[in-house]
Order: sequence, then structure tokens, then C-alpha cells
Amino acid sequence: MANFSMTDHFFNHSLVNLHYYKFGNGPKAMLCFHGFGMHGKQFSILEEKFGAEYTFYGFDLFFHKETELQNQSIEHLKKGISKVEFCRLIMDFCDAHQIDRFCVMSYSLGTYYASVLAEFEAKRIDNLFILAPAFLKTLTIIKIFAKNKLANLFFRKLFLSEHGISIALNLFRKIRIFDLKSYHILQKEMATAELRYAFYANVTYLRHLETKPSDLIKALNLNHVKCYFVFGERDKMYPQHLADEIIPQLNFGSKTTLDEDHDMVNKNLPSKIYSLIYDN
Repeated sequence: MANFSMTDHFFNHSLVNLHYYKFGNGPKAMLCFHGFGMHGKQFSILEEKFGAEYTFYGFDLFFHKETELQNQSIEHLKKGISKVEFCRLIMDFCDAHQIDRFCVMSYSLGTYYASVLAEFEAKRIDNLFILAPAFLKTLTIIKIFAKNKLANLFFRKLFLSEHGISIALNLFRKIRIFDLKSYHILQKEMATAELRYAFYANVTYLRHLETKPSDLIKALNLNHVKCYFVFGERDKMYPQHLADEIIPQLNFGSKTTLDEDHDMVNKNLPSKIYSLIYDN
């Protein structure tokens, strides 16, 4: 068995003090963007199988764990980050670490980051892994909360209150904005004041990180990027039909459905990723 060790670091940037984990020691770079409520270690399960081939950089995303904005005021948060600003941050990181080309691994919330990066920097990407593609399904009510000033103020008051979020989740379930399985997932993701603030902050700060499928398709095809969409068969939040329109338009795209629910980043994932890369 290969002997690897994980280390953690900060990349101090004018925008953010970006915390990340580094694991594996292979010659190829893999940038990893985790799901909501998780951290940069989420994809460390891939190290044993892929650590000799890849060096992984697992970022703590905004409002998660040790990553902190340089300006943490509510006013700055409400301004949001642009797609250009985000991509500049990641390219500055890559330049500082002598990373020319790389692959991207992303899951759920992290697919917003990954899709924007692919839209702007596909020329540097070899493989793009999109697990549970949240960026293909942003609820209309979330868009309203993110972009309307009065709605956002209400959203902040609501989500920072334990009682308020409980009422909201029950209401959304009753009017069938999401199903019971999704309700329980969201309950878990809103269980603490820290998680509720992180949800509000992510929705508000990341509202500009929207990728039009047509722009993403154009960038991926032009630069011959291999794109792998991965779904959980029992994932009601992000069902596999979300990629039905985009896949046929990709020159190097595929869709895989795993025998999983939404929480698919587990011990079964490494062999599935291996199969995607080498058995197709």
C-alpha cells in the first residue's frame, strides 16, 4: 500500500485566506470542490487509489471550516463574488503552485465552482467530474432570496433563526418544493447556527456563479475536455434527467448513475471514478 500523508495550508490572497488540504503525490493535479457543510478533506477517500497519479488540492470553500474572506462584513457579502474574480483566485493559486494543467473533482455545491472554472479556464482542464450537479438546478425561490434586496433581508432573518428555518423547511415540504428525503437532508444541513449562516452566506455571496449550459458546452467542446456527470440513482434533489439535454451536445461527455442517494462521496466512489477514467 502506498504511503501518503495529508498536509493543510493557507493561500493568502487579496480576496480570501483560502485554506486547503494537499494529499497524494502524483504528477497530475486535481482541484477538489466539496459539498455544502463539508470541507477540503471530503475527497481524501480517493488518495489510496489515485495518490500515485494525482496530487489533490482540496479547498475549504467559502464560509466553510478555515477559509475566511479578507472582508467579512455583511455589505461585502451582499456584493457577491463575480465569476471573473473567482477564476482569478484559482488561477493565482495554480500559478503560485506551478500548476499548468489540472483535473477538477466537484460535488453538489462544489459544482457551481467547478462549472464556472470550466467555463472560463477549460483550456487548462483535462478531466471534469461533476457529481450531483447542483448548478443545473437552482430553485427559483433561492434565486429570489439571493438577488432581491428585500427578499434577501427576510432570508437572512429567517435562516439565522432556528425556529424560522424549521417553519420554512416544513412549509417548503408541504407545498412540494422538495420531497421528504430532501427535507431530511436539508434539516441536517441546517442543524446548527454555523451551518445556517453558511447557507445564507453561500446563497448570497455566490449568486453570480451561474453558468449557462450553452457557454459551458462551448468551452468544453472547444478545449476537448472530458466531462463526467455522476448521479445517485436515489438522489431526489438532483435526479439524473438534469443532464439529458447537455450530454448529447458534449463531444467528450458521459453520464453515470451510481447505486447511491445524494451522499455518494463514500468508500465506493474511488472504484467508480477509476472505472470512468480507465474502463471507457
